[in-house]
Amino acid sequence: MTRTALVLALLMAAFAAAAQQYPSKPVRIIVPYPAGGPTDIVARLLAQKLSERWSVPVLIDNRGGAAGIIGTELAAKAAPDGYTLAWGTPGTHAINPSLYRDLPYDAIKDFSPITLVALGTNVLVVHPSIPAATTDQLLALARAKPNQLNFASSGSGATSHLAGEMLKTLGRVQIVHVPFKGAAPAIVALVAGQVDLAVLDLPPLLPQIRAGKLRALGVVAPNRFAGLPQVPTLIEAGLPGFDASSWHGLWAPAATPKVIVDKVNADVAAIVKNATVVDQLSAQGIATVGNSPEQFARFIRDEMAKWGALARQSGAKAD
Repeated sequence: MTRTALVLALLMAAFAAAAQQYPSKPVRIIVPYPAGGPTDIVARLLAQKLSERWSVPVLIDNRGGAAGIIGTELAAKAAPDGYTLAWGTPGTHAINPSLYRDLPYDAIKDFSPITLVALGTNVLVVHPSIPAATTDQLLALARAKPNQLNFASSGSGATSHLAGEMLKTLGRVQIVHVPFKGAAPAIVALVAGQVDLAVLDLPPLLPQIRAGKLRALGVVAPNRFAGLPQVPTLIEAGLPGFDASSWHGLWAPAATPKVIVDKVNADVAAIVKNATVVDQLSAQGIATVGNSPEQFARFIRDEMAKWGALARQSGAKAD
C-alpha cells in the first residue's frame, strides 16, 4: 500500500469512527432569522425530535439580520464537524445570490446539502382596514392608488419580498416594499395596521387570521389549504403562474464528512416522515419532505434559477 493510500485509509477509518460516535456533544442549528418566525416552527420541532433521538441537546441559535446573511455566513464558516448545522430558505440559498453582488458566502460551494426538510404555504393577507375582500378588489384598489399601498416582508431578498414583487408584476400594480428584520416583526406591524399587506408563511399568520386581525385573500399553493377552505389559491384568484412557495432546508458546512451528512440525513428523514410529525405540520400548511442530499442539491440549483429569473424580471433590489 502506498503512503497516500494508507493516509486515505486512515482518514476513512477516522471518519467512520467519528460518525459512529456522532453526536457526542450538543449540536447547534443556526437559524438566520429572529425567533418567533415561521422557520422556528419547523426548526424547533426538528431540534426537539433530534435531541430525543440523539440523547444530546440540539439547540436553535437564532442569528437574524441582513436578509439571513449574518446567520448563513456564520454557519458557512463553522467547523465542518457536524456540530454546527445551517437552516436555510429560498431567501438564503436561492434569492440572495441574485440580489447581492458581494454575498459573503457561496450558497453552493460553502455548504454540504443534507435534506429538504419541508415545503411551506404562503398566504396573501391584508389588514382589516383595507377595503378589499378578494385579490381582485385589492389589485383594483392598488391600481387606483399607485404607490399608496405598501407590503411588508421579512427582509430584502426574503421569499416574502420576491412574492410581493411577483404580486406587483403579475397584478400590474405599484405598491411600496417595507422590509423588516424577520417575519415576526413584519406580522406585528401588519396586525397594528402600520403596513397594508404581505405574502408571508402561513403558520404564524393562522392565529391572526382566525382572530379576525388579518384577512386572508389567497394562498400560494397548488391547492387550497384545508384549514382555510374558503380562501382560494392566488392562481384561482386570477394570477396564473404565481409560484412563490417557501421551503425549509438543512445544510452542514462544506467539507463535513459524508458519513456525518448521511447520518443526519437519515435521522431527519425518519423524523419528518413520522405520522405524528406529518400531521402536526400539515395542520399548519407545511408538507414534510426529507429527501436525499443529492436530490436536495438538484432542488437548490433549480430554485436558484427560478428565483434568479424572477429577481431579474421584477427588477427587485436589495433595499
